[in-house]
Amino acid sequence: MKKFGYQRIYNRFFKRVFDFIIALVILIAALPLLAIISLIIAIDSGFPVFYKPLRDGYKNKPFHIYKFRTMVKDADKGDGTTALNDPRITRAGKYLRKLKLDEIPQLFNVLNSTMSFIGPRPELLKYTERYEGDEKLILQVRPGITDFSSIEFINLDEIVGEENPDEMYEKYVLKKKNELRVKYAKEVSLKTDASLFVKTCLQVVKKAIRVITRK
Repeated sequence: MKKFGYQRIYNRFFKRVFDFIIALVILIAALPLLAIISLIIAIDSGFPVFYKPLRDGYKNKPFHIYKFRTMVKDADKGDGTTALNDPRITRAGKYLRKLKLDEIPQLFNVLNSTMSFIGPRPELLKYTERYEGDEKLILQVRPGITDFSSIEFINLDEIVGEENPDEMYEKYVLKKKNELRVKYAKEVSLKTDASLFVKTCLQVVKKAIRVITRK
């Protein structure tokens, strides 16, 4: 009970305070980078530079997650999962996705409290509607930019392959992702968040090095 009480207080209060302060500091420092990336996208494929798909959030409240647009306009009318070498990805988007720079605008989600730095990656409503049992715990914590599943599936496009990405995602990824999301919901704490933050940074750096050295 004490552990649960600590988790609840941390998740509802302290975690939010930490998120807001850190997001504000990072966002101010990243403004020049945001401007440069926005310009690159506009030159490469026009406007809009942001992509705002709908996701299910805290307490089942849908919200728009902010990302830099990495695909052609109206790409969301196709598969919800991005395939390996997906033809919808723009030239600039290819590198933004590989370096995870398309996720930077989610700092705005952290500031407006729809997301946290660490928390279950928000999912499409068509999948959250199927949640049952422990899976419902996923929506009892604020969704995040990274969690256990983000690290496990950092190369998701390579896992789902080039054909039938939605089918492959549902068959081989979704269940495992949900298990890892539930794991986070049950273990949310300052220690867990700090560990996931460090591991995520290391994974992103490793992926960036691989992308650069391949070139």
